[in-house]
Amino acid sequence: MKVPLLDLKAQLTTIRSEMLNAITAVLDSTQYIMGPPVADLEEKIADYCGVQFAVGVSSGTDALLVALMALDVKPGDLVITTPYSFFATAGVIARLGARPVFIDIDPRTFNLDPNQLHDWFIKNSRQIKKVKAIIPVHLYGQCADLDPILEIAGKYDIPVIEDAAQAIGASYPSKNGIKKAGSMGKMGCFSFFPTKNLGGIGDGGMVITNDSALAEKITKLRNHGSHQKYYHSLIGGNFRLDTIQAAALLVKLPHLESWHLARQKHAEYYDKAFNDSMIKAPYVAYQRSYHIYNQYVILVPDKRDELRQYLADNEIGTEVYYPVPFHLQECFKYLGYKNGDFPHSEYTAAHSLALPIYPELMEDMQAYVVEKVLKFY
Repeated sequence: MKVPLLDLKAQLTTIRSEMLNAITAVLDSTQYIMGPPVADLEEKIADYCGVQFAVGVSSGTDALLVALMALDVKPGDLVITTPYSFFATAGVIARLGARPVFIDIDPRTFNLDPNQLHDWFIKNSRQIKKVKAIIPVHLYGQCADLDPILEIAGKYDIPVIEDAAQAIGASYPSKNGIKKAGSMGKMGCFSFFPTKNLGGIGDGGMVITNDSALAEKITKLRNHGSHQKYYHSLIGGNFRLDTIQAAALLVKLPHLESWHLARQKHAEYYDKAFNDSMIKAPYVAYQRSYHIYNQYVILVPDKRDELRQYLADNEIGTEVYYPVPFHLQECFKYLGYKNGDFPHSEYTAAHSLALPIYPELMEDMQAYVVEKVLKFY
């Protein structure tokens, strides 16, 4: 039996006619840049997330980049984040000449550990004035523990940018009620890369916020710092969301909650199957309905790479997210970190493996995955 890590064709089959109609409408309109679907999507995403403003951009990476640009992050500034995430989280900091500062993850959730964040501020009081932002990541579809992070940030008047690239629709039980990922910090950033729960047919992203001044600034920054054609008040870039991507996402958005439910059901199946084994299933920090399972990532005791090859030999798709933490990446050698500095990130990078969990996954396919994983150990 063949079980891919992700099967976008299975999803497309269910919405093919809607997608073709939406794409054809864009082609016929000839409004390929900033056409009406972009504003329509922005309004719907803002409503879905419970915020006032949403600004479509060209990718999840560019969402993070323009968010930092909107805060005027510059060379010499410090930005705090996790060492365990997709490269863009730290890459955008370095692109602006700022210095990434890493805080290790909670080994259960894989998200930035608020306790270690607190300790950093206690131990590095002289550097606090240089910190211009904190970027917690809602990794794999589960929100980081934001209440204590926001409390620490608020104490020092530091804005929080939520990297919610993998978490649109995830929820967090905040002290102010249940909140959607991306809606609690100064800004939230989404990716619409095709593999995401809400994925386009190419690159795309969005920044959400309740700050009108930031929304206006990001709207300018995505268009070369211009609000009126050929008049530039800022130096921005070409970070616009294509009309065709917005149109495709508008087709998918009404299906998002049902896709989340399917992923949660699949996760529950895996959890029960691995319950009495050596496999460590993803930790549910709050409740299952708050986790959208963009990935289902297990921890194995040893021989992770051998397991992955064994599953590949049995036609089961897997992925390693992420094999090398940021502090051990060659491009970040200049930061001066070394092996052992962030043990939880290092352990997770060496022992984690993502299994198939896309919505259209059939139960017999899951049973086959479980059988082969357990057989290996």
